[in-house]
Amino acid sequence: MPGIADQPGVILVVGRAGQVARELARPDSVRRSVIALGRPDLDLTVPDSVEMALRRYTPAVVINAAAYTAVDKAETEQEQAFRLNAQGPGHLAEACDRADVPLVHLSTDYVFNGQATRPWREDDPIEPLGVYGRSKAEGEARVRLAAPRHVILRTSWVFAGHGHNFVRTMLRLGRERDELGIVDDQHGGPTAARDIAAVCLAIADRLAEGFSDGYGTFHYSGAPATTWCGFARAVFKVAEPHGIARPEVKPITTADYPTPAARPANSVLDCGRIETVWEISQPDWRPALADAVADLLAESAA
Repeated sequence: MPGIADQPGVILVVGRAGQVARELARPDSVRRSVIALGRPDLDLTVPDSVEMALRRYTPAVVINAAAYTAVDKAETEQEQAFRLNAQGPGHLAEACDRADVPLVHLSTDYVFNGQATRPWREDDPIEPLGVYGRSKAEGEARVRLAAPRHVILRTSWVFAGHGHNFVRTMLRLGRERDELGIVDDQHGGPTAARDIAAVCLAIADRLAEGFSDGYGTFHYSGAPATTWCGFARAVFKVAEPHGIARPEVKPITTADYPTPAARPANSVLDCGRIETVWEISQPDWRPALADAVADLLAESAA
């Protein structure tokens, strides 16, 4: 076991309640000190709060896992979305730059318009369809401008065995209905929050050790690509051995299920660059889905 002097510095996680933030805060190693702060201890939208947290904990690396993620509500709560997704990351990036601390910042597939016929690459032009995507795109821009020592990690279709996500919604609806119509013309890569957290920590560790050739924007999402309909069917297939009846899942189109915010038709991300630079492979989301379903079902039975 390493001694105190051999342990890497503190990794400060901004955010405490979200899916990825909760995974980041799990104790996973005697050699890593992770501190997760949310409001009121660290309010991303208040510059003084950000500065105070960095001065108090003097982190080796900061991971920003805080975000406004209510995609549809963002259409009417634009100010809140931009405060947390754009202005907040800007304050954090400025503080990190002043403290000479690398920043890992999480972003989203929603910065793209979804019209590409191939997986999205990091250098593809961004053109968000809604307020949520625009707020996240502006957050990326502010991070790039203020903190040269940054890693922006775009991901997609996040799920976990806790929190609010598509898997939980499907399990609830499956109990209530014998038939579900699920969108089958939006494509993407489901990504487990635990996998995102593991990658963030792996990157943070290497940054803390002085690795300086991996700054920039990277894509990280699960494989194989599927649709929401395909993902739903996978959820119920995994849940069936737990005694959960499998409803009939029927494919529908986006037009059949209108929402306040438009969704990208193609959210599949090209993850080749992160493998080349960081030697991080694209994860298979199916093993993590089995664990997430088991955790959610255990939670509901408790």
